[in-house]
Amino acid sequence: MKKNTFQIPERINEETKDYLKGSPERKTVIETYNSMYSQKIDIPLYIGEEEIYTDKRKNITPPHDHQKIVGTYSICSPFHVENAIKCALDTKEEWTNTPWQERASIFLKAAELIAGPYRAKINAATMIGQSKSIFQAEIDAACEFVDFLKFNIIYMTEIYNEQPITVGDVSNRLEYRPLEGFVYAITPFNFTAIGGNLCASAALMGNVILWKPSDHQVYSAKVIMDVFNEAGLPKGVINMVTGDPEMVTNIALENYNLSGIHFTGSTHVFKGLWSKVGANINMYKDYPRIVGETGGKDFIVSHPSADSLVVSTAIVRGAFEYQGQKCSAASRVYLPESKSLEIFENLKSQIGTIKMGSPIDFENFMTAVIHKNSYNKIVSYIEKAKNDTDTIILIGGDYDDSKGYFIAPTVIITTNPKYATMTEEIFGPVVTIYVYPDEKWKETLQLVDQTSEYALTGAFISNEKESVAYALKNLRYSAGNFYINDKPSGAVVGQQPFGGSRASGTNDKAGSKLNLLRWVSPRLIKENFNPPTDYPYPYMA
Repeated sequence: MKKNTFQIPERINEETKDYLKGSPERKTVIETYNSMYSQKIDIPLYIGEEEIYTDKRKNITPPHDHQKIVGTYSICSPFHVENAIKCALDTKEEWTNTPWQERASIFLKAAELIAGPYRAKINAATMIGQSKSIFQAEIDAACEFVDFLKFNIIYMTEIYNEQPITVGDVSNRLEYRPLEGFVYAITPFNFTAIGGNLCASAALMGNVILWKPSDHQVYSAKVIMDVFNEAGLPKGVINMVTGDPEMVTNIALENYNLSGIHFTGSTHVFKGLWSKVGANINMYKDYPRIVGETGGKDFIVSHPSADSLVVSTAIVRGAFEYQGQKCSAASRVYLPESKSLEIFENLKSQIGTIKMGSPIDFENFMTAVIHKNSYNKIVSYIEKAKNDTDTIILIGGDYDDSKGYFIAPTVIITTNPKYATMTEEIFGPVVTIYVYPDEKWKETLQLVDQTSEYALTGAFISNEKESVAYALKNLRYSAGNFYINDKPSGAVVGQQPFGGSRASGTNDKAGSKLNLLRWVSPRLIKENFNPPTDYPYPYMA
């Protein structure tokens, strides 16, 4: 492909469809969902040129209807993992030498496929396999994924255009080489777009990938691989294996050619990966890049001047969208005493109208949590709060797993700002509120900063300009994404690059140029057009 034939995408976010009654997109996604729900698919391993269906398989069951089997996925062996790495490395030279315009055109084609003919399918797969409402699926699997693919192309060209100066008879240029080995991508269940982006971002920069998606995102992961295949991505650039995560990880991390880890998941797992890389550091060809976005204990602080309806709406949306299964979900809230009763009544009123059930019923704001282990963990926190003396359940506290893993939106009030549900990540539809004396709002900010090991997202709601400035200063390291007068979730590619620090990750900001820079190893090339022919310098005369 010639350089002048490729057009850089416009810096415009993918438009979110509303799926209103009677709209064509609503009709299409319902038909697609029902068709996919009535079928049973078998998902292979994607290794080099092959799609491998193994004898050992696991069922795919929707969280909102866990007796229903919609498909199976293959379980890999150590041989499959080793072969996937080999196939990636065998593909590497050709992919590295592919002009950037051709690499970009493949992922741009993928974006257009997702925005168009695959939109209903990838949304339906996300609704079925991950129990997302149509709105949550649309903003994730369609819009965010399209934005990741398109904006990464823009960022890539900006990186390539950043060059050193040329002086006199000397030419200087930076070659942004991909990493020398392979990148191991480990992705979570809760965002289809993350699954695709953690692979595609590194691959766009010329790297080859071993991808281990979550067992609970395999349905939509297959759609991603179908899209990449149709877009023309060479086989072997992204190799997808499913199965025992510890086995896959141990093989990947014990390989001499490991050059990077692109991870989203729990803090505990990420620290384990880092420890293993450290223990193996002497075996690697180079120092592996470790990029991770991990847990969160995200906060909302309401200043006494804040509008109570704004606060309560931020709590409801921030805590209960996608059942609280976002690393950015609001999980701890600090309310001023003077406004607390009013906000409590607002919460009761708003949450009282929330409907819960299957994602194919578009009246449902919430559906089920992802699996039995998650359900049991969340229930244990609710039961603890019911029995402890320093907490009360203000709203919710009900749950039922007879058909799906359903947990009602739950609001806990505590008199202990260091209570378990104020400090520990729950990853479910549970939010805990601590009420503080109005005059101690500044001291409360110090409490917010010191309560949690995490520092992913946070929100400060206030109608007083000076208080906002004070909060920004005193909560500087408490959140990588800080929101003023809004909920602490819903980052948009190109608008709010996402990531946190402390125990929340390496803060390499997915959806930005900062992230792509982690997948290149620059080489400086100096060319002298008038090289010297003798060693003395002028001062020696």
